[in-house]
Amino acid sequence: MFLCFSVDLTETMKDNETFHLIKTSVTWTQAQSYCRQHHTDLASGLDQIYSEEFKKLQTSKYLWIGLFRDSWRWSDGSNFSFRYWDMDSFNDGVNNRTCATTLLERSGRWSSAGCDQRKPFFCYDDKLILIRENKTWEEALNYCRQKHHDLVSISNPEEQGWVQERAKKASTPFVWLGLRYSCTARLWLWVTDYVVCYERWASGGRTEDCDMSAAMTTGGQHEWVSQRKNETFNFICLKH
Repeated sequence: MFLCFSVDLTETMKDNETFHLIKTSVTWTQAQSYCRQHHTDLASGLDQIYSEEFKKLQTSKYLWIGLFRDSWRWSDGSNFSFRYWDMDSFNDGVNNRTCATTLLERSGRWSSAGCDQRKPFFCYDDKLILIRENKTWEEALNYCRQKHHDLVSISNPEEQGWVQERAKKASTPFVWLGLRYSCTARLWLWVTDYVVCYERWASGGRTEDCDMSAAMTTGGQHEWVSQRKNETFNFICLKH
């Protein structure tokens, strides 16, 4: 049995969370692979695990969550600082108990288990997905269009906020956006061919050159800067 988590982003980027309980028990690795293939990832970070929708579910089953022992970190790269272990059942790495579960009837506290055990789990969907692979701008564009929908575009402050939350988890100092300079039009254009209406350029960060595309800084103010297309960074895709 496992649980899928869906997020549908509207035009105003408000999230509509839906959970899907599925009665199949698998190993932690199988759960992670399933979530990444069909959704976004195993539920990772506090936003998914302690959402109000999830709390409404009534089950006594232990569920896999996206937390595993590599100094204990989340599957999707979320920051791991808050800990909520159930000390009655938690054993930190003892007998290969290196993957984490949560139990709703114990206030959602976490326990540990061997990763090869079979348990229910839940995934989450997200319309924006950070790809933690280093690619040039063209490679990132092709990746997003082949596997998802497109490189992300930003048209208002709300969308900027959603994108920068994903950017915080990147492993590079910048993430590619779906924005490039068109020498033909002599304009910055999104990959959707829309002109730029909302802007978040860093001071002095925009260079109008045919070899330039836009990236967002992954720290600080999350501003936009122009980077040469042959540089390699993580990037953010928009899913269907």
